[in-house]
Amino acid sequence: QVQLVESGGGVVQAGGSLRLSCVVAGVRLDKYAMGWFRQAPGKEREGIAAIKWGDGSTRYSDSVQDRFTISRDKAKNMMYLQMNSLNHEDTAVYFCACDTNGGLLGLTPDWYPDWGRGTQVTVSS
Repeated sequence: QVQLVESGGGVVQAGGSLRLSCVVAGVRLDKYAMGWFRQAPGKEREGIAAIKWGDGSTRYSDSVQDRFTISRDKAKNMMYLQMNSLNHEDTAVYFCACDTNGGLLGLTPDWYPDWGRGTQVTVSS
């Protein structure tokens, strides 16, 4: 059974930084991709970053390109999201997810069958 647990959320001032972590258990990740998603109140879940576990290739949404960085630590089975230059529009619940159906760098939530419970990020003005 795949288990994903996010951590690192909190309240940060606009312009600040935060790093989210996601620990993964119960699956060998080498052939799969992992992603970060977020959902703001009243909005649909949005894919913002994805990484291929094997070769580390990445993909970002336009909304976070050049501000956020996705990375992984193979030895620890950990994935990270470094978030810089945060603004109010980044306030959301952030989820990590695993694409155990394949290894494509998708940002579509429906592609990902396994999810964590999320961590809240609030950007204050």
